[in-house]
Parts: sequence; structure tokens; C-alpha cells
Amino acid sequence: MIRAGAASVDITPAAGLHLAGFAARTMPATGTHDPLTARAIVVEDTAVVVLDVIGLHEDMTARIRQRSPLPDDRIIVAATHTHGAPVSMKGRLGRTSDPAFLQHIEDGAVEALRLAYANRRPATIAAGMGGDSAVAWNRRHVDGPLDRSVPMIRIRDADGRYIAVMASYACHPVVLAADNLLMTADYPFYVRQALETAHPGAVALFLTGCAGDANTGHTAQASWTLAANSARTFATAQRLGERIAAAALEAGEQAATDIVRAAHRELELALTRLEAAPLPVLAARWRLEQQTAEPVRATLLRHWIEWAERNRDVVPGTWRARVSLLDWGGIPIVAMPGEIFSETGLSVRSACGGRPAFVLAYAEGTPGYIPPRSEFAFGGYEVDEAHRFIGMPGTFAPGSAEALAEAAHSLLRERHLTAQPVA
Repeated sequence: MIRAGAASVDITPAAGLHLAGFAARTMPATGTHDPLTARAIVVEDTAVVVLDVIGLHEDMTARIRQRSPLPDDRIIVAATHTHGAPVSMKGRLGRTSDPAFLQHIEDGAVEALRLAYANRRPATIAAGMGGDSAVAWNRRHVDGPLDRSVPMIRIRDADGRYIAVMASYACHPVVLAADNLLMTADYPFYVRQALETAHPGAVALFLTGCAGDANTGHTAQASWTLAANSARTFATAQRLGERIAAAALEAGEQAATDIVRAAHRELELALTRLEAAPLPVLAARWRLEQQTAEPVRATLLRHWIEWAERNRDVVPGTWRARVSLLDWGGIPIVAMPGEIFSETGLSVRSACGGRPAFVLAYAEGTPGYIPPRSEFAFGGYEVDEAHRFIGMPGTFAPGSAEALAEAAHSLLRERHLTAQPVA
């Protein structure tokens, strides 16, 4: 048997901080719908910890790993990517972050890892692939690619009691729109609630897959409004979250071995500028447009102007990425940074040899969208504009997503996780 433990720590701040993720939303949070958490599973000397925030700066993820009781090269630190939590990254997302909240979530992640490590006891792991929940839609292309996989892990102690369950799905947690001012994990809250009800005593983790172009059925532009939408409510989040949980509960149980391993790759990704004019020229154009723009558009243009002025003399340069792999007894958990599109996620999943693999995004840093080469011809918010709001000096250059996928493929090959799954 292996040893495993799990823990959940509340990281919900008091009301009053600005929620991240929607440029249109300018009012602070008025309260809490469901608690924001940091949740961890430790298996031997490896771990996954996931926080209910839109993203984590890579400097913070490094500190969390370094402060944990585990070797810092054997931990995956991820975000659910909910748009219902306060700004969680310094210098990103178009708003000033609150230093006390940043320290609070970092400490919460470290505490969740510490508790999960301290709670380790003899355990077994079983995994399987759930059904198709039919929740996600490709928001950029009709009939575009989607990773519909719902992998599921169940961890029990020597007496058969549940320690933890872990599920994943590739869909933006943005059921709630810009009009929502309550802190929330969005649909992952309901996934976890249903899984914990079905597995008494377990701590449930939900991890967001490669959902850069996948949500519940609206375009990115649909969130540039403060108008209420009858399809984007907590009732909808509950219905969809419970549907994803039901798909996870269909998963069978393939016993894992007692071999636990970890590895990672670091690589430099190039940033580039796709803007057709010099930044001072664009800033002047946007100022002129701002004078007659309706309020939400004017707010977006303000972010763009600030971005252009801040980066007018900045060379886009490179960003250092980390791709991580945990092997829990033949079950791969692959984690990539940023907002990864379905095409890239499916490429990595196809390399996992039919195993009930977890292919994650929003891990080890969230610097924005990292589109595959195929998407640059279509442009749009995720390719042409999002880096301005997020605060990166440029968009990720063509080939960046493919480099991340190849790093993942290499890790899987070296650990012999591309062959047939364990029996």
C-alpha cells in the first residue's frame, strides 16, 4: 500500500475585494455564496494542491512548493480558474491585488499541504474514466474540438474508508457572469459537493482541464456586460456541476500500483506582438474611441491604454514555463500552465495510452491564453487581445502550445506512460 492524506482549508476573505476575470465588473464583492478553498492530496512524497482562484502567479506557486513539507519538485500547484474570487496575481488582471489576500491564499495552500501530509495513512488508489457530461462547448468554433474526458480517482484507507476523491473536466468555471458580486467557486463547488455526498468522509478535489476555448455555451464577448443573464445563475451552476459529478461517478475502478513518481520540465516560451501599429499610436486611437464608447467598452479600452503605455518600451521577451507530471501508480497527472486550448489537451491525452489520465491547465502559473498554431488565423479575444487585460507584454508566439505538449509527451515517454494502461 501507499500512504495518502487529504485536507481542505478555507481561504475566503471578507467582502469588499474586487473579483477577478471580467473587465466589465467594477464593483467589489458584496458577500460569499460558497467558501473558497485550498484543497490538497498527498500521495507518498508527491502532492496536488488546487485553489479556488482565477490563477496563481508562477512566483507564488514556487513559494508554495518551497514552503511545503514535501520536495518542491514533486508538487503540482493549480487554480480552478473560477471568476468568482478576488484578484489573486500581482501585476495581472487589470486590477491592483490585495497583499493580505495574496498572503492568505499562499498560506492556505501551504497549510492544506501540511495537513494532508500529516494526515497520511496506508491507502489504495483506484481510477477510471467517467461518462460524457455534455456540459462544455467550444466557444470559438461550432463543432470545434473538446476534451470531454472526466477522469476520477478514489483513495481509500486500509479499512476501506474514503480519504479523497479527485475529478477533472475541461470547461471554464464561468457559469456566473460579470453581474455576480458573490464570491464562489462556480460550478466546481457543486461538483465537489456531490462527490463528497457520494463518498462520505472524502475530501473532493476538482481540477480544471484544458479549457481555454471551452465553456458552458457563450462567447468571451458575452461577458462584456453587466446585464443579468437567466442562463448564468447559481441554479445553472448547480445543475451543470451535478451533471459533471454524475459523469465522474460513472467511472470504474482500475487499481493503481504502489509506484509513485514525479518529474517536470522547464522551458522558455517566446512572447510576440500581433498589434498592427506601434503602441503609442494604438493608445491614441483607443483614447479617441473611449470618448464616445459605451461604459463597458470604455472600461475595456482603459485597460488597453494602460497596457500600451506600460509596455511601449518593453520588448515582449520570453516566459519560463513549467510542465509537471505525477505518476500515481500508473495514473498520469499532467499539468501545464496558462489557458490551454482543447486541441493541445487532446494531444497530451492521446499520448497517455488510454489511461484515466488527468490533463490539467492553470497550473504553475497563469499568464493567459497559450493558443495552438491553428488558432492564430482566426484571431479573436483569446489570441489578439486577452494579453492586454491579463497584463503580459505580448501574446504567446505560435508554437508555444506545441512546445508545452511536446514537453508533456517527453515526460510521459520517459516514464513509460504512453503504453497500455495498468491492468
